[in-house]
Amino acid sequence: MDNQNNKNHPNNNRQGWGIILVTTLLVTFMVMGFYSLMRGSGPEEISYDKFLDMVDDKKVAEVSLSSNRIYITLTDEARTKEAQESAPDSMDSVINQIWGQAAAGENGDSSPDYYTAYVSDDTLVERLYKSGAEFKGEVPDTMSQMFFELFVTLVLPIALMALVLSWFIRKMSKGGGMMGVGKSNAKMYMEKETGVTFQDVAGEDEAKESLQEVVDFLHNPGKYSGIGAKLPKGALLVGPPGTGKTLLAKAVAGEAKVPFFSLSGSAFVEMYVGVGASRVRDLFKQAYQQAPCIVFIDEIDAIGKTRDTALGGNDEREQTLNQLLAEMDGFDTNKGLLILAATNRPEILDPALLRPGRFDRRIIVDKPDLKGRIDILKVHAKDVRMDESVDLEAIALATSGAVGSDLANMINEAAINAVKHGRQVVSQKDLFEAVEVVLVGKEKKDRIMSKEERRIVSYHEVGHALVTALQKNTEPVQKITIVPRTMGALGYVMQTPEEEKFLNTKKELEAMIVVALGGRAAEELVFDTVTTGAANDIEQATKTARTMITQYGMSEKFGLMGLESIQNKYLDGRAVLNCGDATAAEIDEEVMKMLKTAYAEAKKLLAENREALDKIAAFLIEKETITGKEFMKIFREVKGLPEPDEEGEEKTKEREGRITMKPVEEAGI
Repeated sequence: MDNQNNKNHPNNNRQGWGIILVTTLLVTFMVMGFYSLMRGSGPEEISYDKFLDMVDDKKVAEVSLSSNRIYITLTDEARTKEAQESAPDSMDSVINQIWGQAAAGENGDSSPDYYTAYVSDDTLVERLYKSGAEFKGEVPDTMSQMFFELFVTLVLPIALMALVLSWFIRKMSKGGGMMGVGKSNAKMYMEKETGVTFQDVAGEDEAKESLQEVVDFLHNPGKYSGIGAKLPKGALLVGPPGTGKTLLAKAVAGEAKVPFFSLSGSAFVEMYVGVGASRVRDLFKQAYQQAPCIVFIDEIDAIGKTRDTALGGNDEREQTLNQLLAEMDGFDTNKGLLILAATNRPEILDPALLRPGRFDRRIIVDKPDLKGRIDILKVHAKDVRMDESVDLEAIALATSGAVGSDLANMINEAAINAVKHGRQVVSQKDLFEAVEVVLVGKEKKDRIMSKEERRIVSYHEVGHALVTALQKNTEPVQKITIVPRTMGALGYVMQTPEEEKFLNTKKELEAMIVVALGGRAAEELVFDTVTTGAANDIEQATKTARTMITQYGMSEKFGLMGLESIQNKYLDGRAVLNCGDATAAEIDEEVMKMLKTAYAEAKKLLAENREALDKIAAFLIEKETITGKEFMKIFREVKGLPEPDEEGEEKTKEREGRITMKPVEEAGI
């Protein structure tokens, strides 16, 4: 299986191509260079008149006449004299001497020193005779020279091109297409390579239960076929990013102990027309050969998007989708071939792809609940050394809305934080800091605010916290800080969830809006002006108010009328209005009215408790960070309230160990 995996791996194709190209280029350059060197290297060239002067001065010992050159060998006296005048101190002179001897051919042991172009001169023979030089002529071998040049310039390049072309044809004949573009890039994993089972997947019990039936079907097909049941052709895993869809698919392969083909939807489509359809055919061909097996297509929305007939239906993506639909209709489930796919945009998939007979099951892999988060934390913490103070239930309660990848990141950040502080084990404090880093970033120790800005930020944050404490239907404050963070927050307030909630009442949502506007109200009340720090507060308050009116039916004016719908539920959750322009304008007026009412309520609460606001803000300026317990202690002292009894104290301590996933402010101040 490993050999086949290596054979099909796309990197191997690219490496083979590189070797062939480099080898071809090197051979061509070497041959051409050798030929050029053979032709261009040799003795030093001189002019014809200088050659005649040497003959007249009796410096020439031997002359060899060829068809186009005259090779000149000096006498020993002349050669010695020239050597003394200019000794050959370069490698070029030595090379010229060597090549000159090879070019002279039949000159015996003496190699020519110079050469000049052959000139038709009737007096040359007489001059040579008078000087006493030996001279001879050569019959030109034009045929050999011509064949050599023809071989190097024509035959050799054609042979190399034919070799490369034959390699192309062999690759195409194997179904891979030119350069392997039609070959499937599927990676095959066996159980020993994935190393993932259902024990490694936590927090998705319902999804595991649905997939466990598929695994049992692959193990015991007779138990189901006896009653007439058939193996589902495909299962579509749907959910937000990071919830573990790919991990679940690998766990199915690990449990079933069958080959696992995995690739992304974008791997099917490239610039060549027809490549995607060819890769789909090749993928199913490989799967048939390895059946029973599982084929997993991640991000299937890359090729499964709804076909748009308005723009024509002959593009590459639609051809790929059509081929996938045909292949899923054509295979026999009795062979044990199962198609798994994952997406976080099911609303854009083609209806023909979603119908039973192709994807028979839609398995929702949603964000985990409290129990699921506890189980996920346990899975990721099993290989991390932790001390006895660690309470994973408190961390799970603190991270409402987190997915599996978020929780895994928090555990890893906690371990890194423990090492940074020189500890051998992870403590609860490390886990809290890790959650805080994920929420609002690290502390910006290099950002120093002025004294006036520190006062503004302090009153702003205390305004949030005090409005929270003065209202019912709110979650208690856990922490207040004015330490800047890397995600843009100059300060923030964290609140404690007493329990995980799946519903919010109208009064709770209205209280959220008042709390969000408490910071701006404190600024205006104390400094008689406002700053830019409430930008995120206003955005969150506006969003909550608009949602109450358009989606939750909590407006007296519009009643139960649904005015917005959610798109991309598992991604950004963007809302789109389903009403006319006139109604949209009325919605804006209703939102404005709701925000004005909430802002007036926040200013009223803070004005009635100005003394508590000033004292808590002064304490926060001094300490920079205070706990919810310290905040409530000052508040009770100012209001003259008794300390909580033992039961209340225990509850407060319990709250001190929990923080919410959504701080009052994620940015701004």
